[in-house]
Amino acid sequence: MRSGVVAFLAGALFAIGLTVAGMTQPAKVIGFLDVTGAWDPSLAFVMVGAITVHAVTRRLVLRRRAPFGAAAFDEPNARSIDAPLVAGAALFGVGWGAAGYCPGPAIVSLGTGSREALVFVAAMAVGMMAHRFFRPRVRDVLARALPEAPPVPGALGVAADG
Repeated sequence: MRSGVVAFLAGALFAIGLTVAGMTQPAKVIGFLDVTGAWDPSLAFVMVGAITVHAVTRRLVLRRRAPFGAAAFDEPNARSIDAPLVAGAALFGVGWGAAGYCPGPAIVSLGTGSREALVFVAAMAVGMMAHRFFRPRVRDVLARALPEAPPVPGALGVAADG
């Protein structure tokens, strides 16, 4: 129960922050990304503020033995840059630039009744389902096509421990 309340409060605070910062306004986001035209640098200040708060808070939180509402911290262990990471980052950037939304602000914008946010979130959900469906199949096709090649840790869902 306590972890659910903490998660709700954290999500509400995040939603308020996104709204106050203007991240739920696609025109503002696109203005920030338009560095050769009518560039709006205000979101750079939002990013610098968020990075600063995160850096300080992370150091403080990781001094604890465990987070609130969980037995242990769940830290990612992958440290490599591979093709799926680069492709995912590129796809995220293209989607952000084309729509003016990234996932968090789009979900927050659903509360406004925005048709654009609804279309974006629906497309994002379809993309996530397609990823779940196609990723194992791509891995299997590559394994059959390149049977002599050893698996590359972190590439196309291959676990880092083998």
